[in-house]
Amino acid sequence: MRKSITYFERPGPENTEETIRLAYERAVELGITDIVVASTHGGTALKVAEVFKDPKFNIVAVTISEGYKEEGWTMTDEERARLKERGIKVFTGTHSLSGGVAEAFGRPSVKDIIAQTFYRFSQGMKVCVEVLLMAADAGLIPVDREVIAIAGTEEGADTAIVVKPSYSRKFRSLKIREIICMPR
Repeated sequence: MRKSITYFERPGPENTEETIRLAYERAVELGITDIVVASTHGGTALKVAEVFKDPKFNIVAVTISEGYKEEGWTMTDEERARLKERGIKVFTGTHSLSGGVAEAFGRPSVKDIIAQTFYRFSQGMKVCVEVLLMAADAGLIPVDREVIAIAGTEEGADTAIVVKPSYSRKFRSLKIREIICMPR
C-alpha cells in the first residue's frame, strides 16, 4: 500500500481544518467510526463533530485533567454540556503519559520517557497517544479495532493518526498504523 502523509510547515491551530478533513477522508476510506480528539475547552471537538456529522461516528473528546484548573485549562460545565448536546462523549481523567506523582518529586518516570519519545515526533503525536489510552481506559473506545486520534500543539489540531489502541496497562499492544498528518 502506498499512502501519503501531510506535513505542515508549522505546528498550530491554523492546521485544524485540514487535519480534521484529512482524518475524515481516511476514516471513510478505512471504515473507522471511532474518533478521539484532544479538546481543552471543546472548540476542536465541535469542529470534529461538524465534519464527522454522521451519527455512526463515536466522537470522544478528552480534556485536560482538573489538576490544571489554576492555569485556566479545564473545561467548564457549560463547555462540557455543549459537547454532550452534540452527541460527543467527554472524558476528563489522569493523564496517561504526563504529570502525576513523579512530577511532584521532580523525577522522570517511565511515562515521562515514553511521552518525551513521542514529543520527538510532535506535541500532537504525544497527545494523540495519550488521549487514546485515556479513552480506552475509560471504556469509551474499543481496543479491538482501529481508531483515529486527533490532537495538536497548544490549541487546535495539527496531528492525526490511525491507531490500534490499547489500555494503558497493556501499552505494548498499542500500534500506530498510520500518520495521517503532523507538523514537520
